[in-house]
Amino acid sequence: MWDELNLRHLRAVAAIVRLGSISAATRAVSISQPAITQGLSKLEGQLGIALFNRQPEGMQPSEAAMLLAPRIERALHHVGSPRVTTAQMRALLALAEAGSYVSASVATGLSQPTLHRALADLSIALRRKLVERRGKGIGFTDSGQSTIRAFRLARAELAAGLAEIDLLKGREVGRIAIGAMPLPRARLLPAALVAFHALYPDFRVVIAEGSFAELIEPLRDGDLDLMLGALRLPPPGDDVQQLPLFLDRPVIIGRKDHPLANRQPSLAELASFPWIVSPQGTPLHGQWRAMFDAARIPLPKVPIECGSVLAIRQMLIASDFLTMLSADQVALELSVNWLVRIADAPAGLTRNIGMTTRTGWRPTPLQAAFLDQVRIASSKME
Repeated sequence: MWDELNLRHLRAVAAIVRLGSISAATRAVSISQPAITQGLSKLEGQLGIALFNRQPEGMQPSEAAMLLAPRIERALHHVGSPRVTTAQMRALLALAEAGSYVSASVATGLSQPTLHRALADLSIALRRKLVERRGKGIGFTDSGQSTIRAFRLARAELAAGLAEIDLLKGREVGRIAIGAMPLPRARLLPAALVAFHALYPDFRVVIAEGSFAELIEPLRDGDLDLMLGALRLPPPGDDVQQLPLFLDRPVIIGRKDHPLANRQPSLAELASFPWIVSPQGTPLHGQWRAMFDAARIPLPKVPIECGSVLAIRQMLIASDFLTMLSADQVALELSVNWLVRIADAPAGLTRNIGMTTRTGWRPTPLQAAFLDQVRIASSKME
């Protein structure tokens, strides 16, 4: 519904809340008082809730306006220009997500000439080129890419504001988009989801699986609200923040009849077998390497780097490979004795598992309720 709202009307709402009257807002946003009044009436009709109480001393914002205004301010900050329209935002995001004018037309129901015109007007409004021809297709300039990210973040703020309005109206709906790295998918995330769904059955949760490298840019773009998984050192940048939840100590895993099973093998014996390890650059890979480096033992052979627990499991069962994982990631395989714990990782070899969000991200009340369930589930993980 965000794309049905008028940015000029939203800008007026934020200005009235900030300044206290329509007349002051008129000067701030350069919209006539009749136009603001008419726009407010339309916006309240779209939202199904009153935003202001009209009083002789001025416009008294309702609870809905007080919730919505900060979201509008943040969205407008991302948009960056008062000349941008919702239709232009929608056109650019549709083209970015569909990859072509033909596909964007199908996705939005807008004609290709309408999309072309909206994007041409947007380039003029922003005074920069956004889209360019590349062979038979299209691509985005650096300015286009940065504008796409800004519009996605603006969209996320408006969607969150609308969800808060729905909650105010008694509708416990909305969504949270989670990027899930391998370890949380085993126990933490399922436990949190089951508990949360029991409390808020109509709230929508969208899960994207992947590695840190695959998920961090969608988080920065606003397509994901948070990531769950191993935290990074050093932190990935000032635009994201990390919150530790619990420490995980990985273990060495192999098949049930592995030559080193039911023993207490030395690191030198572990190094004599081939390994499957997580890709270079991941915390687990770094810990695996540190385990042998600290003992001054040459690294074992690593014919396969893999981040898929499902694939690793099948390869372990059928070979003498070893791997290092959290026991939670192969709990079922350990319980039925398909795989066994060959050895514990050396003391002090731990990973910080936690949440990564955009810096300054403000969850809606129901998103915050989900985070509470994540914290409760994580308290049972150590």
